Amino acid sequence: MPRLIPIVEGHGDVTAVSLLLRRVFHEHLERTGIEVLRSIRVPKTKLLRVGELERAVELAARQIQHGDAVIILIDADDDCPAKLAPKLLSRAKETRPDRDIRVILANKEYEAWFIAAAESIAGRRSLRADLVPHHDPESIRDAKGWLTTPSRPGTAYRETLDQPALTQVFNIETARKSPSFDKLCRDLSTLFG
Repeated sequence: MPRLIPIVEGHGDVTAVSLLLRRVFHEHLERTGIEVLRSIRVPKTKLLRVGELERAVELAARQIQHGDAVIILIDADDDCPAKLAPKLLSRAKETRPDRDIRVILANKEYEAWFIAAAESIAGRRSLRADLVPHHDPESIRDAKGWLTTPSRPGTAYRETLDQPALTQVFNIETARKSPSFDKLCRDLSTLFG
């Protein structure tokens, strides 16, 4: 059984990214029998430092075997994904050239993928039932704030609770309008082929 281990940055990502990867493999790629291991969490500020990404990749690589994979999934924030992702991938592959590694940067935040598929999460958690997608979800610098704004009065988006819950229900096909989410789906389709 092929195995995949994610390296993520946020507390909510630890659970949400594993759920997301399982959903994409099962529902979108129609692949079963892929084991997604528990995520390794390293804050982005730390992960960008020389030596820290390498340490995380080494830790991940020791938990899997040849033929398995590592996926590094973090928020781009204000960084350009097309510039930062290749640098991170180069460092990761230098550390463990014997492992299949992918780097995905959610542009600007993971939550932008929810905004791309907003109609599918409308009325869920604390979100309003009339929620509609933003015309350019990856242009929103504070996607978590955008999700809070349409919330019912007195509620706010809580990453550790809402991110995993919304990951279980948002529409994967609709979210592919987001170029960084589409890249995630394309990258996953090349694994374990």
